[in-house]
Amino acid sequence: MLLSREFLAENFAEPMTLAKAAEQAFFSPYHYQRLFTRAFGESPQEFLTRLRLEHAQTLLRGRDLTVSEVCLEVGYSSLGSFSTLFARKMGCPPTEFRRVFSFPGLWELKSIPGCVRAMNGLSRPEAVI
Repeated sequence: MLLSREFLAENFAEPMTLAKAAEQAFFSPYHYQRLFTRAFGESPQEFLTRLRLEHAQTLLRGRDLTVSEVCLEVGYSSLGSFSTLFARKMGCPPTEFRRVFSFPGLWELKSIPGCVRAMNGLSRPEAVI
């Protein structure tokens, strides 16, 4: 099962089917899905999604690639689907994630409630980040 997980990790940006992943572990797809989930606490799809989004975050912190290029680089073919999934899992769309990370410390400041920022003089109460 570990070899199969390593296979998924090494090929996370490639199109992957459950059958292809299960073949690496010499199990039927449905048995593989159950065993993988039991062994690692997440399904093979959840594992791939997590790896892809973690890598997307790393790429978005840099300024070299557009969001569309990041989308393709991490294995998604639809920018809309990638952006929706990224926003659902990360709490903001990839463009906002990039904007916030272009200013060091802004992400931490954004996560502080407005009332706490105002009490500590970090921003005016009406200022929204």
